[in-house]
Amino acid sequence: MKILVADDDKEIVELLSIYLQNEGYEPVKVYDGQEALNAVRSTPELGLLILDIMMPELDGMQVVKTLRKEESQIPIIMLTAKTTDMDKIKGLVAGADDYVTKPFNPLEVMARVKSLLRRTKMSSDQNQTEILEVGSLIINRDSHEVTTIDGVAIQLTALEFGILYLLASHTNRVFSADEIFERVWKQESVVSAKTVMVHVSHLRDKIEEATGGEKIIQTVWGVGYKIDAK
Repeated sequence: MKILVADDDKEIVELLSIYLQNEGYEPVKVYDGQEALNAVRSTPELGLLILDIMMPELDGMQVVKTLRKEESQIPIIMLTAKTTDMDKIKGLVAGADDYVTKPFNPLEVMARVKSLLRRTKMSSDQNQTEILEVGSLIINRDSHEVTTIDGVAIQLTALEFGILYLLASHTNRVFSADEIFERVWKQESVVSAKTVMVHVSHLRDKIEEATGGEKIIQTVWGVGYKIDAK
């Protein structure tokens, strides 16, 4: 599998490339945001993108937003030297799937790469077809597609689909942010509540835009999230 590494710091690109090669991946190296965007558009076999935020030409946020507007669902891990929660939240809202704060341990990045690829595969390669209907949404687990009953397609990331499918397949049950994080992200994290909140918010925006404002995901204040059976 080819994995793109985009950072204007060539030492970081070389370091991550070595670790990726050791794990059996083929790194594609670029050094600015425009190169990253061009590479994703011209290399359909790319399986994942490791993207620095602060880069020339286009910054990482602009790259992510552009790719998501183009309906690219490539998994994205962002590298950021910024450490505030708001900076991380901005990256997630833009459409990134995960983030790693600099300075980082390359082994942590490799662990995040494997975890994200595993989650993406689990979301897209299900062995059994199952179609769920909640509200005006039709959720196809096998094809990883979500449409409205009017046929409007909703483009979701692997994580957004995972959250929606988890809630839709357990209607009326309230899931805490920690439970959602552990089930969908397949890992533990002390920032799970904020991370889940951002993804749920982004998911809601997409659903409401496609359905004309239908509020399918409910917040149970102080507890978590659920979808009511109707």
